[in-house]
Amino acid sequence: MTSIYIDADACPVKNEIYRVAERYSLKVYVVSNSYLGVPRDPRVELVVVSDSFDAADNWIAERAGQGDIVVTADIPLADRSLKKGAIVIGSNGVPFTTASIGMAMASRELMSNLRAMGEVTGGPKPMAQRDRSRFLSALDEAVQRLRRRPSSPPP
Repeated sequence: MTSIYIDADACPVKNEIYRVAERYSLKVYVVSNSYLGVPRDPRVELVVVSDSFDAADNWIAERAGQGDIVVTADIPLADRSLKKGAIVIGSNGVPFTTASIGMAMASRELMSNLRAMGEVTGGPKPMAQRDRSRFLSALDEAVQRLRRRPSSPPP
């Protein structure tokens, strides 16, 4: 059964995920370093991990796999999740793929170096409505793709 794992601390599209998950009756794990309000729905589970570095990422990476969806803006977590067979969607609606993750990792490293040198300041631009729409489309498409996959034959 498909589950959705949310790297939730800075995720701006949690409400959109809840709507899609409700429509398809999917389990959602909201993984955070602190308490967050989540819908009162037995399919939505808040997982509060320690505040140690990468605790939420590690929890997700240890559990997500083939047939699951991971929502994150964290590129190393996206890479780890792809390697385990999960579908990974950025919170801006752009999917991470095995073809795109190498460039994303390289860009992340470059931007880290530029920030360290003071060449780049500030964070990502705010979410626009078209970003939310793109995210909803990408998530719905991912769920549909997983539903069309043939089930594994019994052993």
